[in-house]
Amino acid sequence: MAGDLNKAIALIDAANAADPTLEDGQPAARLYGERMSSELDRLFPDASDVLKIASRGQHVERWKLPRKDYPEGRAGYFAWRKEQGRRHGERVAGIMAEAGYDEAAQERVGVLLRKEGIKRDDEVQALEDVICFTFLKWYFSPFADTQKPEALPRIVERTAAKMSVEGRARALQEFDLPEPFAAMFRD
Repeated sequence: MAGDLNKAIALIDAANAADPTLEDGQPAARLYGERMSSELDRLFPDASDVLKIASRGQHVERWKLPRKDYPEGRAGYFAWRKEQGRRHGERVAGIMAEAGYDEAAQERVGVLLRKEGIKRDDEVQALEDVICFTFLKWYFSPFADTQKPEALPRIVERTAAKMSVEGRARALQEFDLPEPFAAMFRD
């Protein structure tokens, strides 16, 4: 598996630097990748290279497949999200090849980015916990402002359900969640 982690991260950042959507004056996908890496380092300091690369590449070139290209509603959203996972897995595997990682590592990053084995595979679950922490810390509040208030409990419930027991417990410690949202992390 020996590859160049720094090169892989730099290649992901270079790809995401082309994101035309800006957030805080930076390409949104690149900023998201940096936030994911920061949360991973904090939550899972001993993460493997593959998990570090998957975290950084979670939204690699996401803007190239707009959500609006898929039908409205849950079915359209899930189809879009599944295709994003497939595309991200392929793109990041190619980046890993360029950075000297072997085929097994390239295949493994695809498993993580497609979320295969969530709740059964420790690394897939760790990635999902990092995604949820990043969402709660950086994106939930602005996202909530775009939603109908009655939709928020279901969104929070789904977020909590994706997390590990340890992740939910840590979220309760780190975030000041109002009731009944906090209750969703205790169940």
